Amino acid sequence: MPDLDLAHELTVASDAARLAGSIQMDLYERLEEVDYKGEKDVVTEADHRSEEAILERIGATFPDDAFLAEESGESGELTERLWVVDPLDGTVNYANGIPFFAVSIGLVVEGRPVLGVIYDPSRGELFSAVSGDGARLDGRPVRVPAGKRLVDSVVSLGLPTIGFGRQYREIRRQVRITRAMGSAALSLAYLANGRFDAYVQWSKLSLWDICAAGFIAIEAGATVTSALGNSWFSLGMPAKSIGIVAAAPQHHRTLVELLNAD
Repeated sequence: MPDLDLAHELTVASDAARLAGSIQMDLYERLEEVDYKGEKDVVTEADHRSEEAILERIGATFPDDAFLAEESGESGELTERLWVVDPLDGTVNYANGIPFFAVSIGLVVEGRPVLGVIYDPSRGELFSAVSGDGARLDGRPVRVPAGKRLVDSVVSLGLPTIGFGRQYREIRRQVRITRAMGSAALSLAYLANGRFDAYVQWSKLSLWDICAAGFIAIEAGATVTSALGNSWFSLGMPAKSIGIVAAAPQHHRTLVELLNAD
């Protein structure tokens, strides 16, 4: 892939994320109703309005680009440039007044993530990365800390699916402490600057959950794979089937092995 100048794209994506975040904070703890896309899959007015604002802002600047967004699905003709959008990752947290949620915007070029923006509107923090330029928090370079022992690590652990309780318990036994935060995007972003040392989730993630934040974690020096230890990102992955292990490089293989132990 040729070198890409993504400064303009980063500015537009960052502006779109902040716009969506302002919509969310205007509605935060003021929602009149919460709808359901499935038995436990909630959606709010903030999700829809945020997504509309993001697609309008980016689409006005890059009218030939395509989109894959959580609420509206695919739009535009599939081109070599695809924006992957989760307007509000952590909707359950948001709907319950828990301030751990984020806007996620990623750009995929020729099937590979090359740009990511994660915006936490409750804290006003913006994590970002462009290919080959490292990860940043509010413009300041960040890296995954090196040298910490696994036993001293703080791990964001997605809730286990049926049949993986023993593996999850073993991970909890070998690390300092685990947290179940309710936002894959923000957990991965927190890995980028060392607030977490790993993020582990067996399944039930979608491309829009991890596209931007997984890329940011990689640019920050993390090792990121699927839950099985192979490629973490493919546009052919079906929704809600993806698992992920993202960690400081020295701990990644151990966590994959623990997650997949018989």
